Amino acid sequence: MKLAIFDIENWREIGATLARNKTRTFLTAFGIFWGTAMLAMLLGGASGMEGIMRRQFAGFATNMGATFSGTRSLSYKGFNKGSYWQLTEQDIALVRSKAPYIEKSSEINGKSVTATYGDKTKSCQVIGVEAEYSEIVSPILTEGRLLNETDVLHNRKVAVIGKNMATELFGSGSPLGKYVGLDGVYFLVVGVAAQRGDMSIAGRIDDSFLLPSTTMRRAYNFGNKVGFFVYTAPSGHGPSENEAAIRRAISHNHPIHPNDERAIQFMDISQNFAMVDGLFLGLSILALFVGAGSLMAGVIGVGNIMWIIVKERTHEFGIRRALGAKPLDITVQVLSESVVLTLISGVAGVCFATIVLGVVDMVSADPIHGTAGFQISFGLAMGIVFAFIVLGTAAGTLPAVKAMKIKPIEALRDK
Repeated sequence: MKLAIFDIENWREIGATLARNKTRTFLTAFGIFWGTAMLAMLLGGASGMEGIMRRQFAGFATNMGATFSGTRSLSYKGFNKGSYWQLTEQDIALVRSKAPYIEKSSEINGKSVTATYGDKTKSCQVIGVEAEYSEIVSPILTEGRLLNETDVLHNRKVAVIGKNMATELFGSGSPLGKYVGLDGVYFLVVGVAAQRGDMSIAGRIDDSFLLPSTTMRRAYNFGNKVGFFVYTAPSGHGPSENEAAIRRAISHNHPIHPNDERAIQFMDISQNFAMVDGLFLGLSILALFVGAGSLMAGVIGVGNIMWIIVKERTHEFGIRRALGAKPLDITVQVLSESVVLTLISGVAGVCFATIVLGVVDMVSADPIHGTAGFQISFGLAMGIVFAFIVLGTAAGTLPAVKAMKIKPIEALRDK
C-alpha cells in the first residue's frame, strides 16, 4: 500500500477537511500568514534601517580618524582655561613622523567664498586638501579627474567642483577647462565630484570646490594654519591607537596641559561603525524575538485546529482502522493537513512581506546610494518558511499520535 502522502485522494481529502470549517481554517491560516510576514518584515526592515544609517558615513573610510584644535579645559603656562590654540603644518609634520599607525592622511582647511562665472555668482565653500584626501573620503567622480600629488607640490590653481555647484554655475554644460573666480582668485576646473554620504568635514563636496591645500594656503593667506587632520589606520589597527602619540607630538609645539583632554579633539569613525553594528545587532535580535512570538502564535493555532480535527474525525478514523487502515496512514493524513496549512500560509506570508519590503526599498532609494536594503535574501525567506513547516509539523505531531492510537472499537462507539 502506498503511503497516504503520495496518494492523490489524500490531497483531495485534505482540501475537503480544511474547507469543512472555513472560518476556523481561515483564522488559523491568517495567524500563520501574519507570523511569517511579521518575522520577514521585521528582519528586512532592520536591514533597511541599517542601510539608511550607513548612508551617513558613506564614502568615509571605516578606519578613518581625525584630529583638530579645541579649547583648553585646564590653565597651563600662562594660558587660561577656555583659550584656543591653532593646529599648524609643523604639528602635522611631527604627527606624521611620530604616530605609529597612519596609512593615508590629509590636512583640510575650509573657507566661505563667492564663486563667479560669467554673470553668475554663488556663495560656497572652498576646501583645501592633499592628494590622499580622495582615498580617505572617496568622493564620486562624475567628470574629469580628482586632485593629485603634482597639483599639491606645484601649487597649481586647479579645482574640483561639486556637482550642485557645477549645475548652479554652468547649467547643463561641462565645467571642465573653464576658469571660475573664487573671491577674485581664478582656478581651472579639472573635475566634477559628488559626496557619497551625509557626513562631511569642512563642508559638503556637492556645494564646494576642492583645491590643493598648498594653493589655498597661499591664495587666501592661511599661513601655516590647519583646520583638520584626517588619516586612516592600516589593517589590524584602529585610529585611536595613534591618539597618545598625536597628543605628545602636538604638545611638543603648544603649551597644553598633559591631562587636558579637551584641548586636542579626536574623531574615530571606526567607533561610529562599531556603534551602528551593535545597534542593529540588537535591533535584529529584537525583530527576531518579536517575529518569533508571532510565529509561535500561528504554530499554536495549527496545533489547536489539528486537535479539533482529530476529535471531530475520531469516528471516521475508527472506521478506517476497522477497514484495514494502518496507524501510519492515519498519522500521515493528520500531519499532511498540518504541513499543507502551514506551507501555503507561510509562503503567502513571506511573499507578502517581500512585496511590502520591495515597495519600501523603492521609496527609500536615492540616485547616489541606490536602495537602502529593505529586503530579505532568498535563503532567509526559505529559512523562515522551513522553520514554520518544521514547527507546524511538530504542532501536528501530538494530534497525529493521538489519532494513530485510536482503537477501532472505541472510535466506532464515539458519537
